Order: sequence, then structure tokens, then C-alpha cells
Amino acid sequence: MRWSWRIGKLFGIDVAVHATFLLLLAWVALSGYFKDNRIEDALWGVGLTLAVFASVVVHELGHALTARRFGIGTRDITLLPIGGVARLERMPEQPSHELAVAAAGPLVSFALAGVLAAVAQVTAGPVAPAGPFGNLPVVTQLAQINLILAVFNLLPAFPMDGGRILRAFLAWRGDYVRATRTAASIGQAIAMGLGLLGLFSNPLLVLVAMFVWMGAASEASAVEARALLDGLPVTAAMMTDFHTLSPDDSLERAARLLLQGSQVDFPVVDDRGELVGVLTRDRLVGSLKAGGPTSLVGSVMVPEALSVDASASLHAVALQLQATGSRVIAVVDRGRIRGLVTLENLGEVVALRRAVPSWRSKSSPAVRPGP
Repeated sequence: MRWSWRIGKLFGIDVAVHATFLLLLAWVALSGYFKDNRIEDALWGVGLTLAVFASVVVHELGHALTARRFGIGTRDITLLPIGGVARLERMPEQPSHELAVAAAGPLVSFALAGVLAAVAQVTAGPVAPAGPFGNLPVVTQLAQINLILAVFNLLPAFPMDGGRILRAFLAWRGDYVRATRTAASIGQAIAMGLGLLGLFSNPLLVLVAMFVWMGAASEASAVEARALLDGLPVTAAMMTDFHTLSPDDSLERAARLLLQGSQVDFPVVDDRGELVGVLTRDRLVGSLKAGGPTSLVGSVMVPEALSVDASASLHAVALQLQATGSRVIAVVDRGRIRGLVTLENLGEVVALRRAVPSWRSKSSPAVRPGP
């Protein structure tokens, strides 16, 4: 996620903050200070906000660690002004798994609210300045906030937790794509209500409504795309007219190839024609600036090149690209590269299947993997 900075790692998962989160802290600090021109109020506001978002991280860890039990990794957890986002490598495909992953976050928030409420009964602790929850001990305020966080996330506003729980129940009884469309429509209807409510009460609700509306549309589109790719072989989308590079080629030659056509990522093969790496456009441009055009491809290429067997399905390829965050994958047959699949290729197949649902690409012709 752009404009995000990593601040630590929990259970092997990176935790990051988005730049807009810093703006939220600045706004909280200024609001607290100008209320009575007291620096103490500003510090209390920032401290309470950080404590709330620590609870949000725990909430997101509930999703991430539950997903891990089903073999699904989490790229990172990013804090935004409207909450946190745990970016899973892929969404659970079984309704029971999605139900467990979606419900884990609110359950963790309910449990945290209960623990904090119990602590508040034993020790009152310091009292924060007057705010939305009144002059209450900090622990009590955090308990109430976690309770609100859990209840709010259970709203059936897809793609929030409650919406995903709704989609899981609908998918149990019917088609997954249709269940997603229904949950997305309900989510967008709730987003409209939240947006209208936010216009007359809390502007933050407008941001949440925008997030829900766009998230629901994006999720519905992604699920439909995966359904359109299902059942197709990787040869239906792979690009067969492409250039390869040798580790001994210069970056000057790679730059010429970049300018001559539309290919932006270049497989790197050794003398036997076997894949040994990939040179991406970003790596090429950055290396040209750092080392100049005479630098060798082998010294700057990414050695961990993604590859799949020519017998793989497009659905599996799409999942692998999503899980790794890559934009290109090589198709290999008996150790030799046969083609490339990019995110653009997948988008073109989806567009063709939408236009002609029965469309299926013929087997790919012989490949000319060279300049």
C-alpha cells in the first residue's frame, strides 16, 4: 500500500501506518489543544487514539491468525484513519473458512472489551479529559470503544466483517458469485445510509461509507473475474511473442527492448534456456540510474522469478499473482520458458469472457522466446 511505513512486526506480520493516519493524530492533537489551550489535553487525545488503534491491530490480528490456520498468509496490517486493513494473500474459498476468518475480528474485540471492563472494575486508573465518552477512566473508555468496534464491524455492510459473514451464509446456500453480488448490493445500500448519516453528524462516517461502497464494488468485480477465469488453462492467456534476456546482456539492450514494444518485464534465461530471474521495468530504471547502461542484467535482476507449469489453470495463476503482489509470471514446460502471463493478460481474458461467455482460447502456437 503506497504512502505506508512499516513500524514493526507481530507474529511474523508487518504492521504499517498510512500517511493519512499521521494526519489524524495531528488533527486529534490540535483539537485537544485548542479546546482549552492545554498541551495536556492534546497529549491525552493522541495517547487515547494510539491505544484505540492498538486495539484495532489486535482486531486485525484475529483475522490474520485465523486465516493462517487455513493456510492463508497475510501481507501486512496497515492502519488508516478509518481503522485497520489486514491484506490477506487471498480470500478463503470455502464459506466455513470465510465465516471463521470474518468472525474472528469482532470476537477478539468483544473479548478485549470484556477484559478491559474487568480491569476497570479492579482499578479505575487515570481519568481522561472530557470527550465523546465523558470523564471516564481510560480503561473504561477503551472497553466501550472495543465494544462499539465489534458491533459496528458486524453490520452486514460488505466488505466489512458482517458483510463477509453474510456472504459466507449466502454462499453456503447457493452460488458464490451470486452471494457476493447480493452482499455487495446490501453493503452499498448501507454505505448510502452511513454517508447520509455522516453528512448530518460525523464526517468520519462519510469516509467509512466511501470505503464500504468502493470495497463492495471492487470485491464483487474481483470475484466475478475469478469465476470467468475458472476452468481455463494458462495457455488461454499467456503471451507468446516476448523477448528474453541473458544475465550477460547490458541494461542498454534491455532499455532498447523496453522502448521498442509493450513488454515491461523481461525473463532472464541462461545458456540452456532455463529461467533464472526476471528484470522488471522498475528494477531496470532504478539500476540504469545507479549503475549506468553498461551494467549487466545478471547483477540487477530479481532471481526469485515466478513460474508455473504449462498445465496450470488460469485461476491458480491469478491466485499466485495476488498472493505475491507480482504482475508477471513465466509459463514453463520441461524447464524451458513457453510464455508470460501478466495482470493485463488476465484482464483481457476477463473482458473477452464477459463479452462472449463461451470464449476459450485455442492452444497456443509454437513459441519464439527470443528477440
